Amino acid sequence: MITKEMVNKLNQQLNLEFFSANLYLQMSAWCNHKGLKGANLFFKKQSMAEMNHMYRMFDYLNDMSMMPVVGSIEAPSVCFLSLTELITHAYEHEQTITYKINNLVHSAITLQDYSTFHFLQWYIAEQREEEQIFKSIIDKLTIVNVDTNGLFLIDQDLKNMSNVNIIDH
Repeated sequence: MITKEMVNKLNQQLNLEFFSANLYLQMSAWCNHKGLKGANLFFKKQSMAEMNHMYRMFDYLNDMSMMPVVGSIEAPSVCFLSLTELITHAYEHEQTITYKINNLVHSAITLQDYSTFHFLQWYIAEQREEEQIFKSIIDKLTIVNVDTNGLFLIDQDLKNMSNVNIIDH
């Protein structure tokens, strides 16, 4: 049986996933504004993936005969100094999401809510993948000279990543 406490926590996560979708959509707009078309596509795809994460949690709550509650979403930042800063921010955001998912898993175990524990296993694997994606981009940014042709190469790499189904779930 899912408790009210667990429902509240899942609704908080649902809204955090919604914020993530908005954050990545805003990052997509920033990239497009800076002429980074590949990064624009990459972050649009990330935004869609985050919406899918939100819908997955929304559906789980419905399936459990509980009420999903979509709250107000804080507007994400629109100011970044560079693509490196933007990617670093996205990576740190994914680390925060991982922390929150881990806390949800802990709560499910503590409350002996094994159905929710099982449901959250997908998110654990997903977060590991998300962090690896952003860490790999940061690693690439550290080995190229973004002041010369390195930014172009990174943008092309992000474009290629947006064409592969590594982000869709």
